[in-house]
Amino acid sequence: MSSKIEETADEAKTTPNPLDVIPGEIPFDVPYGLPISLAQAQAVIQAAVAEAKKRNWKMNVAVTDSGGNLVAFQRMDGAMLASIKIAEHKARAAATFRRETKQFEDGVQLMHFNYLLAFDGIIASRGGIPLIEQGMIIGAIGCSGGADSQDEIVSKAGAAVINRLPGSNK
Repeated sequence: MSSKIEETADEAKTTPNPLDVIPGEIPFDVPYGLPISLAQAQAVIQAAVAEAKKRNWKMNVAVTDSGGNLVAFQRMDGAMLASIKIAEHKARAAATFRRETKQFEDGVQLMHFNYLLAFDGIIASRGGIPLIEQGMIIGAIGCSGGADSQDEIVSKAGAAVINRLPGSNK
């Protein structure tokens, strides 16, 4: 039995720790820009709601500014009440942490970086996406009401209003 323990200890010594990787640049280093306007936020919500309606999904959609403050919100008829706060949380986390909330979900679910759950403001659930205009974060969208995969599809539809590459026909 002690040889099994020694084998496990030897394996642990030779297996690299993914947390020891030192990136050459700061990950997710997108600068914050001026906050999203109400008109832009409403256009983002309109696109997200249109996608949800097309699929017959009932969603809550929140848009925050670059500081994570709520700018606009819409609850579709029949959308789950608990998802109101979840949508807001996803948008706030995407804006303040400068990344999609799917990154946290992957970190916890796939990479077992459970320490992420100790950070204030984290939500390890897809559906929060930063809104980037001219290379700067102007806000974020958060959707909730369905499965995480559904929330993500609706958020991507809303984010596409802002997150267009210059010169693309998206």
